[in-house]
Amino acid sequence: MTFVVTENCILCKYTDCVDVCPVDCFREGPNFLAIDPDECIDCAVCVPECPAEAIFAEEDVPGDQQAFIALNAELAKQWPAITKRKPALPDADAHKGSPGKRARLQR
Repeated sequence: MTFVVTENCILCKYTDCVDVCPVDCFREGPNFLAIDPDECIDCAVCVPECPAEAIFAEEDVPGDQQAFIALNAELAKQWPAITKRKPALPDADAHKGSPGKRARLQR
């Protein structure tokens, strides 16, 4: 099992989760974070830290977000690790919880 970052992270990119990750499994893209499934130790400490409620255990990923399981694995191979908290994106609070953001994911 691993944890998965889903659509709610897009255009927000809060990094509260990064601060608590004991194995530095988060990867940073332009407007989204991904979890490297090969590095994640399934500790779940990141889940309650996410202000956008975008992180789920793999088996709990909502049906309409299932594509994010493979997407996290794919992007984790391309993006660099992020190991320290950074400011969220400028309009993060305005985008938090907005539906239909997948098309706005920047690779």
